Amino acid sequence: MNYISTRDKSEKCSGAEAIVRGLAPDGGLYVPESLPRLSKEDFINLAKEDYPTRAARVLSLLLSDYSFDELLDYTNKAYSRFYGDDPCPLVNIDEGVYVLELWHGPTCAFKDMALTMLPHLLGAARKKVGEKDKTLIMVATSGDTGKAALEGFKDVDGTNIIVFYPSKGVSDMQKLQMKTQTGENVCVCAIEGNFDDTQNAVKNIFADKAINEEIRACGFKLSSANSINWGRLAPQIAYYISSYCDLIESGKIEYGDKVNFCVPSGNFGNILAAYYAMLMGVGVNRLICASNVNHVLTDFFKTGVYDINREFHKTISPSMDILISSNLERLLFEVSGRDDKLTAERMKALKTAGKYSVSEKELAALKALFSVGYADDEETKDTIAFAMEEYGYLMDTHTAVAYDVYCDYADETGDRTPTVVVSTANAYKFPADVYEAVSGTRIDDAFEATQKLNEETGEEIPEPLSGLKERPVRFEEVIDRSEIAKKVVDYCKQAANK
Repeated sequence: MNYISTRDKSEKCSGAEAIVRGLAPDGGLYVPESLPRLSKEDFINLAKEDYPTRAARVLSLLLSDYSFDELLDYTNKAYSRFYGDDPCPLVNIDEGVYVLELWHGPTCAFKDMALTMLPHLLGAARKKVGEKDKTLIMVATSGDTGKAALEGFKDVDGTNIIVFYPSKGVSDMQKLQMKTQTGENVCVCAIEGNFDDTQNAVKNIFADKAINEEIRACGFKLSSANSINWGRLAPQIAYYISSYCDLIESGKIEYGDKVNFCVPSGNFGNILAAYYAMLMGVGVNRLICASNVNHVLTDFFKTGVYDINREFHKTISPSMDILISSNLERLLFEVSGRDDKLTAERMKALKTAGKYSVSEKELAALKALFSVGYADDEETKDTIAFAMEEYGYLMDTHTAVAYDVYCDYADETGDRTPTVVVSTANAYKFPADVYEAVSGTRIDDAFEATQKLNEETGEEIPEPLSGLKERPVRFEEVIDRSEIAKKVVDYCKQAANK
């Protein structure tokens, strides 16, 4: 299977090449030239398999230059790092409402589902394309991607990783997870500004030929662990297909029945994976895109205008504090009839004017599938309290945004289609806000709040977070966004001399 760029369809490459590059040379994102479609028999057979086997079978359809046995070896290794019997259990909390828990991995966030896999995919891809230079993974994070990428790539041969995060745009627990990261090939640096500032600066480095030449002179080539890399997105498609299989296997639905997926959305990669799962055969009624008060996506799906010229808000769901949703580019490409020139024009308009619009026909197509909504911080905390009191279920701040938006959607539409609410992080990653929600008392110290939350709810503190306080801090540097390029080049020079 070939991959093409969203901005130039003549730019084709293999799956392995797309994973090594991360971003297309024209700045576009790679997508499959065509998507495979699963049959009824495929779903019935997949429903009988364990998660690593399901994921390997899905990935073997999307990455034809990898064998099934090769991918099964990777999925078994990746998901053996998760705690519990199932890497992504589907929990029934109410009639027809299920929570897909994606946070049972080594960093307690959904990014582990892909970022425990990506090092295996990238390592194999380097060999398949004959890459001799080392790979420098460069990541901008709003909290969870950074730690998951660091944990996935630490001490991986032929690879170094540098992660940038907004200094005041992640939770204390997320920040400490990154600052205490172990590994000889890792680097972490905070940026003065928000996530969009960080992400734009990183993207500019990918597109800057002069900086890339300096990096190559040090023996490195750039790649990405953000969801702009298809190697990040493909494993995410697998868990949507798997959740549909779980519903079939449990007898909750029959093959062909439709379900809703409600997804807390910032950079748009997670819900985009659900969209691709639908194109591959999952029965989807509605994709419900849930935002916090940075509701640029809500406004886009309602009006057809994507406009980032607005106030940026810091919220208690910081991984969604994003105005530039990079993966929306892939959806624009699809809904435009795969018009690469039009997609490139829109991305140029976003960069120069901070906005673009879609046609009435395109907007109608989007509205036919996507529903949207948003929740503010108070609504988020109220939802956490409600879920704990009503179901005895503890949600993090991002999952609560999604559940609040789903409840509003169900009330407004009367739609009782079976719904999967995607849970993206363990509640203990945001202990101060979650504890305040369930107890009414505010404790700002993350570790004291963690202990109090445990006492209040009885929910177990996951091992990756329980010992965090005792781990030594390694990375404390904070720089201006204008210094990111220099930081990357300097890091490459230092790493080359080791």
